[in-house]
Amino acid sequence: MTRFIAPALLLIAGVAMPACAEQAPATAQSGNVRVFNVPAGTRPHDVAPAPDGRVWYTAQRTGKLGILDPKTGAIEEVSLGEGAAPHGVIQGPDGAAWITDGGLNAIVRYDPKTKAVKVWRLPGDFPDANLNTAAFDRRGRIWFTGQAGVYGRLDPKTGKMDVWRDPEGRGPYGIAATPDGQIYYVSLAGSHLTKVDMESGAATIIEPPTAEQGARRVWADSKGHLWISEWNGGQLTRYTPSTGAWKSWKPDGERPRVYAVYVDGRDTIWVSDFGANAVLSFDPATEEWQRFPGSGENSNVRQILGADGLIYLPESGLDRIMVVDTRAQ
Repeated sequence: MTRFIAPALLLIAGVAMPACAEQAPATAQSGNVRVFNVPAGTRPHDVAPAPDGRVWYTAQRTGKLGILDPKTGAIEEVSLGEGAAPHGVIQGPDGAAWITDGGLNAIVRYDPKTKAVKVWRLPGDFPDANLNTAAFDRRGRIWFTGQAGVYGRLDPKTGKMDVWRDPEGRGPYGIAATPDGQIYYVSLAGSHLTKVDMESGAATIIEPPTAEQGARRVWADSKGHLWISEWNGGQLTRYTPSTGAWKSWKPDGERPRVYAVYVDGRDTIWVSDFGANAVLSFDPATEEWQRFPGSGENSNVRQILGADGLIYLPESGLDRIMVVDTRAQ
């Protein structure tokens, strides 16, 4: 079922700004930052660009896929089924939204053209996998993680799904595909990076130099470096697969808590820091940080994605989505 919601009161920097009928888009704006409200209680967790310029987000608390139109501020909601609790969302090579749903214990596909929702449930041997994040390989297969200690692969063409257990148990969280077609994931509880064999699914654990760092998410840049957000360690870390080299940077602040990581088209690194209630961009060439404060207290940006110079930030603690426009930079 699809539901449309008109633009509501929108806020920025903690100040309420009413949407005006004469204005388009109906949004609060400050410089290159816009902020959109989503329905109360939604708790947007992950976000992804849709192929038509709109923004998909997972409404984890209400079991829906949200669709924001940044031009108008209008929101459409798609129900994913009874018991749904979507975590991750990405755009697939087919232009569809692909969702990891912990409530359904399934991979879910939403087709924006037909509005159809299709569900692939995990095998019965892997109940309550606590599905987290997904990435596509070059063959069109979707790989995914489950924090209960699993990772897996679905071939949408055949429906064949393979699921394996992490060698060290609980924790698989962020996952990424590299430019050369490899798949890596990180383990929050296990504090490790893992390379997956593309055919057998065998996992090779790679230990970061910082013990118990709480590797939360991972993203690859255009050169094949892997950037990892370390939740416990409070730092951004780079791993170079070709050399095995590691390097880390810690944001300013008394107690950084680095949650999300994303690399944009310019190879600028973006992270969310719960300790600073901000999202930070990092330039690897200059090693300089730029800070984008949350639109209110406890914004809790749990994932970052973007497209065409726009950075999408789901503020799960505030039921808002922030959009940062970097095109003029």
